Amino acid sequence: MSEILVLFYSQHGATQQMAKLIARGVEEVEGMQACLRTVPKVSTVCEATEDAIPDSGAPYVSHDDLERCSGLALGSPTRFGNMAAPLKYFIDSTSGLWLSGALSGKPAAVFTSTSSLHGGQETTLMSMMLPLMHHGMLMLGLPYSETELLSTTTGGTPYGASHVAGTKNDKAISGDEHKLCIALGRRLATTAKQLDAK
Repeated sequence: MSEILVLFYSQHGATQQMAKLIARGVEEVEGMQACLRTVPKVSTVCEATEDAIPDSGAPYVSHDDLERCSGLALGSPTRFGNMAAPLKYFIDSTSGLWLSGALSGKPAAVFTSTSSLHGGQETTLMSMMLPLMHHGMLMLGLPYSETELLSTTTGGTPYGASHVAGTKNDKAISGDEHKLCIALGRRLATTAKQLDAK
């Protein structure tokens, strides 16, 4: 079985829910499995350490997870139109993988959650693409053959899956958002499988 790494940071749970839907889409593709991983929080006031294993949810990611995967889905809530600091902090630690070319040629996709409809979804998605492109990864988006992109009044972009969580983080993932998350996972896994076969 080939593995797609679904790596995310989630503060209030919406991005984690999206990660699980993307993982479901990955596992719709025969011979592909999803590996859910997260990153620890970072402190803004002092050096902080976290236990090696989170209290709940997905385990913390390692560089080995990135090296081993056949593809990557990267997800973060929006922070002022950018990825959240904990995810960026981890990505900044991957220069060794960049030097070795460990991720070069592997497919990647991105996803995000915001509190408001125009809260920076597309810029956040693009901010996550940049380091992946430096790693030589092959970026995948969502084509308009996924017809939910034409009808959604919630999240969903051609750059990747997205969700509008509401200012109180209480909005459930909409039907369109749900379908687009699964479609993104399925597309990523299908592409990785095709590349693995070459």
